[in-house]
Amino acid sequence: MAAKAAKTSIFAFEGLDRKGTKVKGELSGTNPALVKAQLRKQGINPTKVRKKGMSLFGKGKKIKPLDIALFTRQLATMMKAGVPLLSAFDIIGEGVENPNMRKLIDDVKQEVAAGNSLANSLRKKPQYFDDLYCNLVDSGEQSGALETLLDRVATYKEKTELLKKKIKKAMNYPIAVVLVAIIVSAILLIKVVPQFQSVFANFGAELPAFTLFVIGISETLQESWFFVLLGMFAAGFAFKEAHKRSQKFRDFIDRSVLKLPIVGDIIYKAAIARYARTLATTFAAGVPLVDALDSVSGATGNVVFKNAVEKVKQDVSTGMQLNFSMRTTGVFPSMAIQMTAIGEESGALDTMLDKVATYYEEEVDNKVDGLTALMEPMIMAVLGVLVGGLIIAMYLPIFQLGSVV
Repeated sequence: MAAKAAKTSIFAFEGLDRKGTKVKGELSGTNPALVKAQLRKQGINPTKVRKKGMSLFGKGKKIKPLDIALFTRQLATMMKAGVPLLSAFDIIGEGVENPNMRKLIDDVKQEVAAGNSLANSLRKKPQYFDDLYCNLVDSGEQSGALETLLDRVATYKEKTELLKKKIKKAMNYPIAVVLVAIIVSAILLIKVVPQFQSVFANFGAELPAFTLFVIGISETLQESWFFVLLGMFAAGFAFKEAHKRSQKFRDFIDRSVLKLPIVGDIIYKAAIARYARTLATTFAAGVPLVDALDSVSGATGNVVFKNAVEKVKQDVSTGMQLNFSMRTTGVFPSMAIQMTAIGEESGALDTMLDKVATYYEEEVDNKVDGLTALMEPMIMAVLGVLVGGLIIAMYLPIFQLGSVV
């Protein structure tokens, strides 16, 4: 086994060029002496070279899936341009701002430099590179078309992460409406209603039922606001823990979410897009259809589709056509089934699945835009009903008093 390569770090430098002009920048290297030698080769007389440390806030910055997608795209571009793999790692690492991402790239580089394949090096970081990612890279290395497979993986990661971003955007709006409604109502009930309550105490008349109901809620919140807040946090924590620990609970949520109005349709179409995109990518990479379906089942993001894909895999392994098996599950839309059938008949299954993925990704995009446009007036309507209801409850006694006078 080759000796482990020296660890590369980022160094900040200052110096003078051949004209005597001050220059500064960053350069990767294993130690300050080698960095100074590299600078002198470029005609720069270094006056200061120091290892760049991690910032206080950057140190804890997490590596996001989009960071992995960008890294894959950059690596694919470098490989297509003919840049050696180890040099590509150095170039990409220099341009990365997140210290944790830079360390990840350096760790993978050290593994490759030690004689391991790229796929095996990536497998040692499973929290960032899943089985599908590593298997596709492995296929590329074995077939001698690593740059092509990296390009496909990059496209796959970019598309799937963009789709996830759209889903989060769709889910965030209803949550935002509920939170804003709760906050505004709480402020009115705790701060505003008591002011009216002190005025009503001097009326000496019976208050309307609606007003008494609102005052009752206000008094409860004033006395027990801490317990109400604690209960909300406890409910949120319990939901999170149940979702993390219980497979049955996660399955129930997955099935329930698909039945939601508007949002359920978005999640359904997003699952179809992920299914088609993943299957198209793996099949185009030369992975056998049965093995490709194995990877797809976990990538759909919903238990309904996971179960459907597992059934499809079993059917296909016994000789059934993919499109016919998809039809028997009752989960896939007719458009996706018909396109799959055309792909199987014409021998261009990956191309047709790619078209299906693109179609449903655009559908998700349009649905999310529509939901965004719908939620803006909905927020105003919900707040109007809440605020208007509380104002009416507070002014009803005043209106009644005016009618008596």
